[in-house]
Order: sequence, then C-alpha cells, then structure tokens
Amino acid sequence: MSNSQPVIVVGAGFAGVTAARELTRRGRQVVLLEARDRIGGRTYYTEKLGRKLELGGTWVHWFQPHVWAEVTRYGAELTQSPAPEKGYWIVGGCRHEGTADEMLDLLDTGARALGEDSLRLIPHPYAPYEVEAGSAAEAALLAADKLTVADKIAQLDLSDDQRELLDAFWTLSLSGPTNVGGYLQALRWHALCGGDWLLMFEACATYRLKNGTASLLQAILDDSDADLRLGAEVTAIDHDPAGVRVRLADGSTVAGSAVVVTLPLNALGSITVSPALAEGKQAAAREGQTSQGVKVWARVRGIVPPFAALAPAGHPLQLAQLEYTVDGDSLVVALGADSTAVDFADREAVQEVLRAWIPDIDVVDVAHHDWVADPYTRETWPMQRAGQLTGALAELRRPEGRFFLAGSDYARGWMGFIDGAIESGLDVARAVDAALNS
Repeated sequence: MSNSQPVIVVGAGFAGVTAARELTRRGRQVVLLEARDRIGGRTYYTEKLGRKLELGGTWVHWFQPHVWAEVTRYGAELTQSPAPEKGYWIVGGCRHEGTADEMLDLLDTGARALGEDSLRLIPHPYAPYEVEAGSAAEAALLAADKLTVADKIAQLDLSDDQRELLDAFWTLSLSGPTNVGGYLQALRWHALCGGDWLLMFEACATYRLKNGTASLLQAILDDSDADLRLGAEVTAIDHDPAGVRVRLADGSTVAGSAVVVTLPLNALGSITVSPALAEGKQAAAREGQTSQGVKVWARVRGIVPPFAALAPAGHPLQLAQLEYTVDGDSLVVALGADSTAVDFADREAVQEVLRAWIPDIDVVDVAHHDWVADPYTRETWPMQRAGQLTGALAELRRPEGRFFLAGSDYARGWMGFIDGAIESGLDVARAVDAALNS
C-alpha cells in the first residue's frame, strides 16, 4: 500500500465529515463510509409531529469556537429556544410551581458551589489533563478525578431541596447517574464558560440552527471531494505500517493509507481491529462512559406558556421545556437519564410522566430515537465517568500507527457537543496528514 491510496473515514457525523473536508483540502483522497442511510451521526434532523425536529444533538453557542467558526464560514442562521416563564420542579417528593427564575434561584447556590473550583483545577480547558508531572496541580487534578458528581454534591453545604435539585440538574447534564459521572466532566463545561454556570447553561440549551443541524453538516460535506458511501457498515479493520484494510458487512473490502474511526466510545468494541488496539483503549471501551439517557418530543394539545421543568433522578425525565408551536399545538422536548425508564414511544406513558409536572397536559403524539439501543452509538452525548479524564482521554486520543479515533467522545474541549466533534475532526485530519507526509 502507499499514501496515494485514500484515507478511509468511518462515520459521517460532524467529526467524520469535518475530517473528510480537511483531508480533501490537503489533497488527500477520502472514502467516507457511513453505516446508516443518512449522514449526521448523533444529529438527526427529520420531520416529526408536524415539523422538522432535532432527535439528537441540537444546541450551539458562540462560546463553542469550532462550531461557531463553521456557522460563520457557511452563513448559518440561529434561532433561540423560548425563554421560560413558568417553572415546575419536583423535590422532596412534592411538585412545585412558580416562575422560572424562582426555580433557577433555588438551583443557583448549589450550581455555583459545585463549579467554583473549575478554573483552579482546569485553568486551560482545551488542555484539561496536561499538567506538570509531580506538581501540586497534578495531585489536585488526580484527586478530583476520583470523585463523581454525587460525591461532590454530598460535600456541599446545601439544604435538602437545593441538593436534590442540583442532583437533578447534573443527572440531566450527564444523561446518566451522578454516582457514575465524573466531577471533572462537570468542571470541564464550567471552565469552558469562564467558570460561570449560568453561561454554561445558556451554552448548553438555548441556541439552535434555524435550518437544522443537517444544513450545516451538508455544507461541510459539500465543501469536500469525499466519496460518500451510505449503507456501508464496517465490521473489521486490519492496519499495519503499510496501510489499512476495512471490511464491510456485505463482504467487500476497502483499502487505504490510513483510517479515521468516529464511533462513540460505547460502540467502539463493535468493530474487530487487528492488531488489537492498546489495552488502555479497550479498557475504556469496555467501561464505557456515563450517558444512557433519552430525548423525547411530545406534541401537546393547545398553546402552553413557555416553561422549564426539572425532576430528580428517580423520575423518568429530568427536564422538559417548550420549544415550538405548530398548528395550534405545542411541541415540548424532554430529556431523561435512563432510556429504559418507560416506553418513550408510548404516548400515554410520556403523558403520565409529564403530568407529574403539569397535571392537565394533554399529549397528542410523541417521537424519539433510542440512541442507547442504536448499535452505531449505544449512548447519547458523551460524558466521562470519574477517573476517565486523567485515566483514559490521552490514550484514546493517541493514534496507533495508521489508526486514528475522532469524535466528540475524544474531544479536548466541548465533549458532548457538536463543537467537540468538529474540534476532533480538525485535530485528527491534521494528524493524519502529518503522519502520511512523514
């Protein structure tokens, strides 16, 4: 094999499409293999419930520099989720109702306390684990990475209601249990927003692309000369110093000079790699990361005022908020930490969950995609477990010969967001090109 052969990119989400664009701009041939019948990965913009909806990744922000550069490059427009007026929250087993500001005020003390060490422990958020060996900073980082979010919440001086609402917020953010999700994962998001939790909250769930994530993704793809092949499920990859051979489910083989694999961490073990990846990568893939949650849309009869709702970990959903109105009805998006808590395809089941917040809500129909059951993802947005920032991320980012990993799961910065996927695609394209040039 030779470097004249194409670079093979596995997965046509934002990381894969970005890597493909950058490599073709460097004069490399690229074959882009996507197992699904669509591009997008964990973003999925499609017609549901009377309008186009995002079933996966959605929100972007100017605090996220890589996606914002692409928004600027292609002239994409943003729109804003409705600012909530009403607040509904469940603590102490009781339903509460007030203004959205009252709910945020109850959350504020704990949220500030949890994030107050973010800039001390992660002063350079795009180099979150790069500290001087043997230094006090390294010792502090290693000690903090042993903590889960639940461990840290338990250390804070809060009332029971404040503690329960803070745990609800981070169960939501982790898309999984706080006794698994890493404290440093929470601090990474804080550090990227200057340590301000309210700015972090705005960056996480306020602004979306007016024409959907698919429009920006297609613009990036159109800016490349990649050979896109849909329905191309990869089953095995052989790699050596001479190049790579990628085997597909239909029995065919694609040969190349290098391979970029963008599978999420929880799905990484679904491909046989020979020679096997380093034990550190295999161990991280076996352990997986935190998120096992769900995103579900509900069409609700009538126009409801803009609202936000929070509920603790024992509730099937941790967040619900109004997003759109359509033909006299309202579209509510909801997120929960356990994709198996109820049947989220069942209208009545989702209605019952939402009625814990709003007793008279009338759900007409529901829509969602089960990302955890999806064999190509097996997770929602990536969120590290305790110990994974210092114990796994550097190894996952390390190439093995001509085998490279890319994706939001392996980002230095905004892990869990489109921004992280684009960042990783940029980094890996540069690394692949340099490796082949050498």
